[in-house]
Amino acid sequence: MNSNTTSETPEVPAKPSKSDFILSCYEWVEALIPALVIIMVLFTFLFRVITVNGPSMMPNLKNGYKVLVSCTDRKLTRGDIVVMDGRGTSLHEIIIKRVIATEGQTVNIDFNTGVVSVNGVPLDESAYIENGITKNQYDLSFPQTVPPGHVFVLGDNRRVSDDSRSSDVGMIDQRYVIGKVQFILMKTEKAGKL
Repeated sequence: MNSNTTSETPEVPAKPSKSDFILSCYEWVEALIPALVIIMVLFTFLFRVITVNGPSMMPNLKNGYKVLVSCTDRKLTRGDIVVMDGRGTSLHEIIIKRVIATEGQTVNIDFNTGVVSVNGVPLDESAYIENGITKNQYDLSFPQTVPPGHVFVLGDNRRVSDDSRSSDVGMIDQRYVIGKVQFILMKTEKAGKL
């Protein structure tokens, strides 16, 4: 009696070849490149992350804080915190200050009382600093009218801030404004000397 017995051998999965691995890597890279390009565009033209350097914006922004800056909103108003390219100043570094006045407005600082006025109206700065602390005398005389296309900026820490009160900084040409600070991303202070 002949019996036909067939033995089925289980299929062994094929080992991935080197070309399969290379193809897989290529597909991953192909998927990552557009994502990286989108991220680069977002963080070059739309948003930037800037690290606060120095004490000039204390107590609101401390040295080492990381802030998200919107580069698209170009309409600056009083109270905005802006990041500027210092090439328009003698500081030659990224600076962060608060907008006090815009083009055509006249700024006056009473160095006896420390009160800042814009167009003859004393500012209420109590939302971000103590009123009447702008007492330091710098080399500019006041009142000053902001020229077209410029802003007048002050640091919140008026005792140490180099800002529009000084001829080293002066009025800031809006072409050098990188953008407005939207919010603080990280409140880690840098240790060590400022």
